[in-house]
Amino acid sequence: MHRILLVEDDPMIVSTLTELLEGEGYDVEGAATQGAAVERALSRPPSLVLLDVTLADGNGFAVCAAIKRERPQVPVIFLTASADELNTVTGIQMGAEDYIAKPFRPRELLARVAAAIRRAQPGRAVITLGPLSIDPERARVERDGREVILSALEYRMLMLFALNAGKIVTRDQIREALWDDAGAYIEENTLSVYIKRLRGKIEDDPADPSIVVTVRGMGYRVVG
Repeated sequence: MHRILLVEDDPMIVSTLTELLEGEGYDVEGAATQGAAVERALSRPPSLVLLDVTLADGNGFAVCAAIKRERPQVPVIFLTASADELNTVTGIQMGAEDYIAKPFRPRELLARVAAAIRRAQPGRAVITLGPLSIDPERARVERDGREVILSALEYRMLMLFALNAGKIVTRDQIREALWDDAGAYIEENTLSVYIKRLRGKIEDDPADPSIVVTVRGMGYRVVG
């Protein structure tokens, strides 16, 4: 059973969230203060921490920093009544996996909790493609630790290349894979534009690519 540490000092919210989470089969442990939250998270690491930003004796950012310093593998989701960009950026920069503004929809919170716990499980399959790492569960692509922002179509094309690393991928194969996203048959010139855009995001030198290499007359060979 997954255990969730709920760090919140509002008794009504604690009661509501505890009932919601226990109804989904989670074991919920509460902490109302900064000190208690840090002590419980470090002495008995939970599967996930649900953490309010504003606490009576401190703040959630300090709790998150203490947890991530000693137990970086423990996922943290911030809960707050504030949805401003500064708080969101601060939480993510401190290592939080997600950020949910109050009031939130119960099913959305449960989905995000389940996703964060699943992502934190050891052995999650990550695909390596040269200097790129691709996490299919999160649809997240990183290069040298920095996220690469791709469109849905670009991501789908990259996944096609990643799953065929070392093999030649023909232009017909690419067109077939992208057809649903594009909504229509992809012309030769359009496909070339898509390839160029993808290279512009993942290659050191798009003019001299080292990941998606052109094999003239055949298609592309992807370096794994």
